[in-house]
Amino acid sequence: MNRTNKDYVVIMLKGMAMGAADVVPGVSGGTIAFISGIYEELLSSISNVNLSLFKTLKKDGIKAAWKQLNGNFLASLFIGIFISIVSLAKVISWLLESHPILLWSFFFGLVLASVIYIAKQITRWNYIVVLLLLFGAVLAYYITTLNPIVSENSSTLFMFFAGAIAICAMILPGISGSFILVLLGAYKPVLTAINNRDFTTIAAVGLGAILGLLSFSRILKYLFTNYKNYTLAVLTGFIIGSLNKIWPWKKVLTFRTNSHGEQVPFNELSVSPFAYEGDPKLIYASLLIVAGFALILVLEKLAVKK
Repeated sequence: MNRTNKDYVVIMLKGMAMGAADVVPGVSGGTIAFISGIYEELLSSISNVNLSLFKTLKKDGIKAAWKQLNGNFLASLFIGIFISIVSLAKVISWLLESHPILLWSFFFGLVLASVIYIAKQITRWNYIVVLLLLFGAVLAYYITTLNPIVSENSSTLFMFFAGAIAICAMILPGISGSFILVLLGAYKPVLTAINNRDFTTIAAVGLGAILGLLSFSRILKYLFTNYKNYTLAVLTGFIIGSLNKIWPWKKVLTFRTNSHGEQVPFNELSVSPFAYEGDPKLIYASLLIVAGFALILVLEKLAVKK
């Protein structure tokens, strides 16, 4: 695929959108990758990291291996993700703390519209597709209602598997990797390891993430190649079910202490804006839901026009 510098700038911007989503616990960067039209290429590019790539590197050199890897695409995307996490993390964290309803409302509209966008790509509907969509929705909804594990396990083997499971969730539309870490009781140990520069734990999580990413991307690539309609149905269901997690109005059931010693929501229940304890900010929230929804429709129109 011949791309210009402008194309790579656009890919970098999509990476920034993915990074911004990943900063918000409960929103998946995979969802943003899907609605921005780069999901399948991302899976395919990650799947290129195999023995064949190293043989090409040894036989034909770095340039040939970089081309086989689709290196320009991956580099542009991950640079965007890195820039976004570094530059937007504090802003989004502040919004989560100061204006959570408004931030969640925008993402709710965004993800709600993405359900329609992805479902429209299912070319043939039948009872199997409908059943798989319902299965994905129920499974994702069930995951969002699970109580996080209170006891924390920081053994090297556990952290390895936690990293592998979390990264698989991160590239699935609708499921947040950071939320999976919270469910496993691994979120705080990971933050503690980063703050204390515990390189053994960091390496265990990192190796698990690499193994999980390389293996799971191959599975997803195979499913897209051979069972695209069914895979799209399950992913659409995942996103529908995940809407519970990003519903703007929540009732906090329990709290946890974060890495800064602050009390933050730990277990929450979705409630009606009219039953919300406090100012539901209904007008502004509704406008932001519409804005998020409209943004996806505009991006879709631009993509079709292009």
